[in-house]
Amino acid sequence: MMKNKYLLFLVATLILLVAIAIFANFIAPYDPYSIDLGSKLQSSSSEHLLGTDHLGRDVLSRLIYGTRMSLLSVLIISGLTLVCALTVGCIAGYRGGWFDSILMRICDVFLTFPTFILALFLIGVLGVGLINVILAIIITHWAWYARIVRSLVLEMKSKGYVLAAKSAGGSHFQIIVRHILPSVVVQLLILATLDLGHMLLHVAGLSFLGLGVQAPTAEWGVMINDAAPYIRENPELMIYPGLCIFIIVTIFNSLGEVLRDKLDPSIVEKSSQNSSEKSVEKVSEKAAEIIQPPLTHSNPNEQTAM
Repeated sequence: MMKNKYLLFLVATLILLVAIAIFANFIAPYDPYSIDLGSKLQSSSSEHLLGTDHLGRDVLSRLIYGTRMSLLSVLIISGLTLVCALTVGCIAGYRGGWFDSILMRICDVFLTFPTFILALFLIGVLGVGLINVILAIIITHWAWYARIVRSLVLEMKSKGYVLAAKSAGGSHFQIIVRHILPSVVVQLLILATLDLGHMLLHVAGLSFLGLGVQAPTAEWGVMINDAAPYIRENPELMIYPGLCIFIIVTIFNSLGEVLRDKLDPSIVEKSSQNSSEKSVEKVSEKAAEIIQPPLTHSNPNEQTAM
C-alpha cells in the first residue's frame, strides 16, 4: 500500500514537472532572456523570488524554461535510443548466426569506451550544440540497450507460445511484434527510467563544459556555468539549478526502482512465492492447532482425592 502511494506521488510529481515544461510561457513571471543590467545580482525579493543573475535576468524564469529544455532533450534521447536498441537487438537475437555476431561485435566496440569520454570525442568531431549532444549520447548508449534486448529476445524465442506461433505459420514480423516485443518493452522501459537521470547528467555536464546547449539558452548546466565566477558572492545562483538537477535525477531513479519492483517478472514471481509460502505456513499452523487439542492440566486436589 505504501509503495502504491509512493508511486502515485512520483508520477504526480513528474506530471507536474512536465506541465511546468509545457506551459513555461504562461508560468514564468519574466522573459528568461530579458537583460536588465541595472538589477543584476539581486537577492530574493517580492519582485524576483529567486533573485537575478549577472545580466539581470530572472532566475526563477530561467529555471522554469530550463525544465523544458532538460526534460525535452532527455525524452528525445531516451526515445531514439530505445528505438535503435529494439531494432538492432530484436534482429540480432531473433535471426542469430553470423548476423548476430557482426552486430554484437559492433556493440562491443562502443561498449569498450566510457560513455562520457566517447561523448566528448564525438562532440569534438561533430561540433558543439544541443543536436550534436543528443546524437553523441544516443551513439554512446544504444549498444548497451541493444545487448540487453538481444539477451531478452534469445530467452523469449525459445518459449512455448513463440514456438507454437511459428508452427501455426506466423510470420517473423508478427511473432516479434505480438509475442516477443511486449515482454521486452516492459523490462526495457524499467531500465530506461533508471537511466533517464544518467542522461540528464550527461546533458547538463556537457552544457556546463560549454559543449552542449549554448548560452544564452535557459538550461541548468548553462546556468551553473554562468554562475561559476560568482560562487563566492552569490552561491545561490549555482545552488538553484544544481538542486533542480538533483530533484529530477532523484525522481527518475526512484520511479525506475518502484516500477522495477512492480513490473519486473523475476521480482514479482519471487514476491508471490514468498507470500504463498507465508500463507501456507499460516494455514499449517492453524491446522496444527485444530488437530492437536490443548493440554489439560489436572487439579492436584482431584489427584489426591483419587
